[in-house]
Amino acid sequence: MTPLVRKGLVVAVLHVALVASVGAKLFVDRATKPRVWARAAPFDPDLPIRGRYVRLRLEAVPSRDFEAPLSYDRGVVLSARDGKLLATPSDSGFNLARISSRDDERIALLAIPVAYFIPEHIPDPSVRTPDEELWVEVTVPTEGPPRPIRLGVRRNGVLTPLEID
Repeated sequence: MTPLVRKGLVVAVLHVALVASVGAKLFVDRATKPRVWARAAPFDPDLPIRGRYVRLRLEAVPSRDFEAPLSYDRGVVLSARDGKLLATPSDSGFNLARISSRDDERIALLAIPVAYFIPEHIPDPSVRTPDEELWVEVTVPTEGPPRPIRLGVRRNGVLTPLEID
């Protein structure tokens, strides 16, 4: 084996190890971190360079520590409480949220959207009828944005996960 081939194999093994370690971390996080369903507002469903996906702007429940509705983004720490995504204000929070209201209810709109990749053979799951709401089940890591797991539709108060294969 030539030195050039040996160096190439070392680089290839390092790449595989790096990708495997990221995959293992995400797998462990999904198994150990809390999971919650959050209402999502979809936008930008297709970008040819990156593939087919739905970008989702998530809604969280603001903690009682927030003042009146904010017209600017504020750092928040996300957590799962009572099956809901909770946004608590923090000066060191990675996530940004803006407090707003919808149907006389306070919500925290996360500024950084998450991407949910979808297969090309299924219709766009973000296109819903007016009586349906798009929801996403997410893993809530200690730091960083929520990680989407699966999509669901809420109709007449019942949340049903979508089968996307």
